[in-house]
Amino acid sequence: MLLEKDMKLADIIIHDISLVPVISRFGILLGFGDESIEGVCKKKSIDIDFLLTILNAFHDPQYLDKKYLQSFSVDLLIQYLRKTHQYYLSNKIPEIECLIDKMELESTIDKSSYQLLQKFFKDYKTELVKHIDREEKVVYPYVLELNNAIANDEITSSLIEKIKKYSIKSYEEEHDNVEEKLTDLKNIIIKYLSPSQNQQSRFRLLKELTALEKDLAEHAIIEDLILVPKVELLEKNVLIS
Repeated sequence: MLLEKDMKLADIIIHDISLVPVISRFGILLGFGDESIEGVCKKKSIDIDFLLTILNAFHDPQYLDKKYLQSFSVDLLIQYLRKTHQYYLSNKIPEIECLIDKMELESTIDKSSYQLLQKFFKDYKTELVKHIDREEKVVYPYVLELNNAIANDEITSSLIEKIKKYSIKSYEEEHDNVEEKLTDLKNIIIKYLSPSQNQQSRFRLLKELTALEKDLAEHAIIEDLILVPKVELLEKNVLIS
C-alpha cells in the first residue's frame, strides 16, 4: 500500500505500528487525532514529501526511490539521520538491555548463558556507539561543511586539502554493517540458550532485535545509497571549481 498525503495518520499507524518510532523523529507524537499526513505536516512545518518518502521506505522495502531521495537537501538528510541515532541510543538500546537483564534475573537455571548474552550485547552496543560517534563527530560535520561552502561560494584551499586527505569514499570503505551482527545475537537466543518455559520473554527480545535490525538496514541504505552519492557530487564540484 502506497502511503499518500491525504491519508489519516492514525489509520496508517494502526495498519503499521512499526512506524511510530519513525514519525517521532519528525517531532510527531501520538495524540494527533484524525489529522491527515498533510495536516500534521502543515501544523509542524515538516517537509511532507520527505516524510512520505521515509514512511513509504519503512512501510515497503521495495518502495525506496533512490533518485527521488537524492533530491532532498543534505541538511534534511543529516537532520533525520541524527534523530535516528538519538532513537537508537536513548530508546531502543536501553530497552533491549532491560529485556536481557530481566531475563537474566528471572532465570533459575544456567544463568551463565544469559550472562554471555549480556556480554555479547554489551560488546555490540560498544561497537554501535563507536560507529555513531564517528559519524556524528567526523562524517556529518565534514558533509555539512562541504555543503555550506558550496552554497555560500566559500571554497577554501583547506577544504580542498581535506577532501584529498579524507573523502566520503574513505568513509564508505570503512563503513561497518553493524546491523549484521544482530543476526549472531538472534542465533544465540534461538539455538543456544537453554530451553525455558518463559518463551514470551525470548520472543519479545527477538522481536525488538528484529525491529532494530530493520531500522539499521534502512538507516544504512539512506547513508550508503543516498547521502554518499550526494557528497561525492559535492566533492567533485569543489575539486573542479
